[in-house]
Parts: sequence; C-alpha cells; structure tokens
Amino acid sequence: MVEATDLKKRKKGNDSLNKKLDSSIGDKQRNKILLKGRFNPKLSDKHANVSHKFLAKMVIGAGAVFFIIWRKMYAGENIVPLAKVEEHVDEKRYQQFLCAPSYKKEITDLEPGCLPTQCGRFTLDGLVSESEVHKLLDVAKKGLAKGGGSGGASILDLHTGALSYGEKFINLYKTNPDLFTTEDFKLYNEIKDRVKDAVATHFNIDVTKLYLSYPTFFSELTAVPPQTVHDEYWHAHVDKETYPAFHFTSLLYLVNYKRDFTGGRFVFIDNHQKMNRTIDPKEGRVSVFTSGPENKHRVEPVTGGTRYALTMGFTCDPSKRIADPGYELGLYEKVRGEQAHPAEQTTTTSTHKETHDEL
Repeated sequence: MVEATDLKKRKKGNDSLNKKLDSSIGDKQRNKILLKGRFNPKLSDKHANVSHKFLAKMVIGAGAVFFIIWRKMYAGENIVPLAKVEEHVDEKRYQQFLCAPSYKKEITDLEPGCLPTQCGRFTLDGLVSESEVHKLLDVAKKGLAKGGGSGGASILDLHTGALSYGEKFINLYKTNPDLFTTEDFKLYNEIKDRVKDAVATHFNIDVTKLYLSYPTFFSELTAVPPQTVHDEYWHAHVDKETYPAFHFTSLLYLVNYKRDFTGGRFVFIDNHQKMNRTIDPKEGRVSVFTSGPENKHRVEPVTGGTRYALTMGFTCDPSKRIADPGYELGLYEKVRGEQAHPAEQTTTTSTHKETHDEL
C-alpha cells in the first residue's frame, strides 16, 4: 500500500511539473530541464574519480595505438597468391607494368627489336613435361652431389661448371669432366630454347635478338643455417642490379612446395600496390619476368626438405651472350648456330658468389 501511494504521488508531481513547463517554456528548454536527472552523463560522474570524457579519450587513444601496432606487424603480410601448388596453371597468368625508364633506355640503345611492349611477369604449367622435369632433376642432383655449400644454399653454374664447395667454388668440369653426357646437355638446351620462345612470344619481341646469358644455374636450398653472407638468399633484390646482363629472368621449378620442402615460396614485392604476390614452386612450373625494378622479389627461407630450381637469364646485349652449356665441351651441337662472344667465355668468382641471390 505504501509503495502504491508513493507511485501515485510521484506521478502526480511529474504531471504538475509537465504542465508548468508546457505553459512557461518551449520544447527545447523543457527537454534540457528533464534531462537533469540521474541519467544525465554530465551529472552522473559529478562525484566520480574519472570523468566520462576522459574515459572516452582513453578508449579512442588505445584503439589508435592498437591499429598502428597492427599495421606495422602485418603490413608485410598482405599476400596474394599468383599460382598455388594445388592448382594447374594451364592458361598463362600474367601481370603487366610500365618499364622503368633506365631499363627501357638500355634496351632501346642495344636493340629496339628486343624492347618489350610492356614489362611484367607470367607463370605457366605444362611448358615442360613431367618426365623432362624428372630427368633434369637427376642432372641437377648428379652435379650438386659432387660439392655442396657450407650453408643452406648450393649452386651449379652450367656455363662455367662453377659448383659450391664449402665456402668456395670448384670447377666441376675439371674435377669431373665425364660426369655429364650429351643427352644431359641436349635436354637442358631444348628446354632453354622452349622457354626462350615463350619469353619472346609473351613480350612481343624478336626471338633472334634474345640470347642466353650468365649465370645459368641449378640451385639447391635446405634449412641448414647460413655460414656466409652469400648463403642468405632470402634478401629482396632486383635482378638487373644483381646480374647486369639480365633483361629477362626465367625460373623452372623441379620439385613441389609442401610435398618436397617447406618455406621457399617465390615472392614478388609490389610496393606500389602495398602487397606481395607469391608463386608456389611446382615441378614443371615456369615463372618469367622482366629483370628491372618493377619485379623486385625474394625467396622465403626454406624451413625443411630440399628445394631445386633452374635459373635461366636472357639478354638483349649480343656482347653478353654465352654458348649453350655443353657446346664448349664438345658434348652438344648447337641448333641455332649462335656463337658466344669471346669476352664472355670466362666468368669471375664474384659472379658465382652473387648467384646465391637468385634462387
């Protein structure tokens, strides 16, 4: 009964207040007066230790700090797969960009017929058959087994015979002159010519103006910790800076990501689009790109297993061309009759060391 009486009194009082307000002031002023209750935020923290305004600022500030930290931690993780190992890329996947002015000028001065319509990259499966890949992998393993770097990266340069051996290089063609056969070099050169034709077709250039250049090599990557700076193959770089003779770079993968090794994906660093694009190595997969700054890239560190690949670089500079591997050894008769420039019959040790950067 007491509670009911109190409710009636409060209701009666509120009705009286509303009538007075209606008769003496407007709606805006009336709402302002009515909000002066315990639900008014201006009054609810009157006796509190921390005001609502301060708390709101703290929440907003904390959110901004969290966002900045998140951006710094994950900005480099914006990865878009260009080709996954689970899929078969039977139709060429490609991207096109404007060529860097320096790259464009260099080729124009050398040979205008070798200048691509646009710079860019492409990847394709099926250009090399599975059986050819298996045979080529056997060739790579046969040669690499005669040496091996002290770190996790080893290379075998097919032009000079340079082979990683501890922290230095040896000449495999001298230490094991009868290791490779005519069929081994024939297989390599047939695949090289096929890739070269694909490069010329895609970039709309005259194939007769395109030449194999140095280095051209097999690479073997494992999870063994690096022993020298040249074992640190995972650093981002531009091929034209690492190999000045290169104008077009091609990679042929000989094993499968996940099945044969972990880590080791190829990563294009597209800073202009704030993202990275990856190619999963897969046996028989070919990746080709112009060697200028538009295709800055790196290889992820291999964390397990062994990753094998073949790198072939092509140049528009006839003075930087090399003979087909095996030709100078008398083991392979050249199909196209191209002759290497005399000045390019030897390669310096520094070039061998730099080779580790493009794996």
